[in-house]
Amino acid sequence: MSGLVLGIDAGNTKTIALIADMAGQVLGWGRAGRSNIYVQPARALAALETAVTRARQSAGLEGAPFGALTLSAAGADWPEDFTVLAATLKRWNWATRAEVVNDAVGALRAGSLAGTGVTVVCGTSAGIAARSSGGAVWHTSYWQEPEGATQLAEHALRAVYRAELGIDPPTALTAPVLAFFGCPDVTALLHSFTRRSRRSPRHLGRLARVLLDQADAGDPASLRIVQKHGASLGDYALAAARKVGLDGDYLLTTSGGVMRHTSSILRDALLARVRAEHSQVRWQASHHEPVFGALLLALEGAGVTVGETVFRRLEETCPDEALFLT
Repeated sequence: MSGLVLGIDAGNTKTIALIADMAGQVLGWGRAGRSNIYVQPARALAALETAVTRARQSAGLEGAPFGALTLSAAGADWPEDFTVLAATLKRWNWATRAEVVNDAVGALRAGSLAGTGVTVVCGTSAGIAARSSGGAVWHTSYWQEPEGATQLAEHALRAVYRAELGIDPPTALTAPVLAFFGCPDVTALLHSFTRRSRRSPRHLGRLARVLLDQADAGDPASLRIVQKHGASLGDYALAAARKVGLDGDYLLTTSGGVMRHTSSILRDALLARVRAEHSQVRWQASHHEPVFGALLLALEGAGVTVGETVFRRLEETCPDEALFLT
């Protein structure tokens, strides 16, 4: 077991654990529910245990400690959060060396072979992290203002309400939003969200796809929302770059469900804002899930130099994308 490492991505929608050997061969994986300690802490920790137990079972391993582990966690924001999570990992004795990072830092490490530059994650929520070649790291955490799919969905709803009142011009968003929620008109839609017996919709963030579709089709209201949101993400990407001393030529990666939408409008607005100050910034989509970054950090923590061979072996042996779908 000392020759194996464990990487965990503890997210707002799911928890994924991967086990690999020192050569980068993935041996087992497990999945459980969300594990943000800011939301139902006991259930969050239970989800962590479940994901790791399932990964061990998948690999046919008993409970001996791993050589190293990295937990990349939503909810690892303030010093006391890291203290709680580190103490929990020590109590569970999953590895002889355990590290906790914010989930945006895990996503940053997953984005490229070097693991430096800036990453912008926009999924259910959003997060941004930066790392310089000298090792300085910073992540936005609660500094983050532009969020992900849920916030975009809220902007879409507000646009529909304003158009219904005649404050703003009519929007092509109205019909698909009503169809999405199964409401006959905008009054019924607003009522469903505000009545005393209301229930919060479980998957509000999925409405972001409708918004991005309409922006791509040229609806002015949708286009305005998406472009403004992308520019705001760019502002925070630039702030992250400044925090670690990046200026000019560096890699910016993007990941998350919103960024994977077929429309490039959000990303284009983000890049336009960043390149207005740092014109030489290079962009690439991250092709790897954040847990890939946690596994890379665990390997480095175990003393492995992650070169092309290790990186590619992880790519080749990672489980099918169905494990990561939300």
